Parts: sequence; C-alpha cells; structure tokens
Amino acid sequence: MDQIDYKILSVLEDDARIPISEMSRMIAMSQPAVTERLRKLEEQGVIKGYRAELSPAKLGKHTAAFVLFKTNNCKDLVAFSEASPEVVDLYRISGEYNYLMRVLTDTTESLANFLDASSAYGFSMPLIVLSTPFEDKSLVASTETT
Repeated sequence: MDQIDYKILSVLEDDARIPISEMSRMIAMSQPAVTERLRKLEEQGVIKGYRAELSPAKLGKHTAAFVLFKTNNCKDLVAFSEASPEVVDLYRISGEYNYLMRVLTDTTESLANFLDASSAYGFSMPLIVLSTPFEDKSLVASTETT
C-alpha cells in the first residue's frame, strides 16, 4: 500500500458513500485509477465492507457496558452471545477472564436482566460506560504521514 491508498482509505472512513468522481478530485487521480485501486483494496481484504453507522441512542439503546466474562463453557457462551441482540461485540481475551463483551441495552434494568440470563454460562463483571470521549478512531490517520 502506498500514500494514495491511505488517502483513499481515509476519505472512505470519513464518508463511505462518497462518489468516485468526488474522491478522484480530492486525491487528484482519474476515476478509473481510483476505481481500480478500490477494487484491489477490496480484493486484498483491506476494505471488508461498506456500512451505515447507526446511533445507539436514537435506537433506544441508552446503556452501554463492557462485560468481562469467565466461563468454562466457551461454545455455549459464544452461542448465547450470538443469539443475544444486546451483545454487539465479543472478544476472546487472555488473563483471568476469557471473554470481553460490548453490550448495548435500553436501560440499566434491561442490562441487569441480560446479566441474569448470562449467569448460566459463568461469572461476569460489568463495566458500565459513563461517557465516550471518542470511538472508532481512524485506522489510517496515523499511517498517512509515515
């Protein structure tokens, strides 16, 4: 990947719906050249997909938490997590706990209900998010200038 690829990725991170014509003007390349680079980045798996960024609060999800989870029944916990709409991310981690979940719920009461339901799979330690100074930091901003 070169600096032009990083510029393309940076533009896409800001607005994945930007027309190719506008992107090509921004980075001073022809539309066919930008299109070809995008195709290559997709084929290489650098660009995994294009998504809409949704607002949890606008969807009624006002309580966010990270839940450390300790279990001896990994397969069942993973299946439970996949089936639970509250779990939006699940990470296998090292240390005393073996999973970290990111959970979004309507209220703290619905978070408590989720924790009660998950207790069948092991021990959890919830960490309620009080504020989010930033989230989804750019993966390419720091590499653009290198």
